[in-house]
Amino acid sequence: MSKFIILSAPSGSGKSTLASHLLSEIESLSFSISSTTRNIRKNEKNGVDYYFISQKEFKQNINNNNFIEWEQVYNNDYKGTLKSEIIRLIEEGRNIIFDVDVVGGLNLKKYFGKDSLSIFVDVPSLEDLKIRLLKRGTDLKGNIEERLSKAKKEISLKNNFDIIIMNDNIGKSKNEILKLVSKFLSE
Repeated sequence: MSKFIILSAPSGSGKSTLASHLLSEIESLSFSISSTTRNIRKNEKNGVDYYFISQKEFKQNINNNNFIEWEQVYNNDYKGTLKSEIIRLIEEGRNIIFDVDVVGGLNLKKYFGKDSLSIFVDVPSLEDLKIRLLKRGTDLKGNIEERLSKAKKEISLKNNFDIIIMNDNIGKSKNEILKLVSKFLSE
């Protein structure tokens, strides 16, 4: 029986770094590749980081009820989890990790129930988050302000998750999340 690890947080919190760490340490874990309509970034690969699809294709998937969950994250950016992706991983006998925004995480938690562990990756402050987003260098200035505005709303939902990890030290956070997830998968 597959178990589901749901990592959610505001953009720039370090959730992708923590997801990568878990994937490198836990052999039974596989990454659920989300679909998105946003443009591919320079270090990303289609079918590895995301399935990059058109808005038209995304909306066809919505109309055909092909998503477990989906959301219009930003103006021209839809993201969602395809049912076919989850079926593929379950059929392979894998435990599944999701790296998703907060609304997506809460929807996945509701969908998978007790077979899931939902983790919110928190940041010390919005100013700290802004610095991280600027250092990352993948967003335009206006996009960063949009992400920070969304982050305020997302942080207000953190108590709806099973666990909150404060990512103020990446080494400490990696150790903490590995212990928590390993324990959950062994239960």
